[in-house]
Amino acid sequence: MTLRDLREGDLAEIEAIQGEGAFKRRLLEMGFMPGTTVLIKKYAPLRDPIELVIKGYHVSLRRTEAQQVLVRSDSVQRPGHESGEKP
Repeated sequence: MTLRDLREGDLAEIEAIQGEGAFKRRLLEMGFMPGTTVLIKKYAPLRDPIELVIKGYHVSLRRTEAQQVLVRSDSVQRPGHESGEKP
């Protein structure tokens, strides 16, 4: 599962960053580290870009970039659901 697959309000834990070179390095420098929790704040009207909150600050990623960030599917928390509950 990737960040692109999540809905507004979802929280998830980053598992890994795909890709190589400058793109991957830039994401790692911005705090997209395995084990870090990220919130999907909102999608733009045409669903691109996606506004995220990571480590207390807001970041926007294009959907193609968000697809390179893998999240642990068992860590996804949907708004209005207690952790461990299935939506």
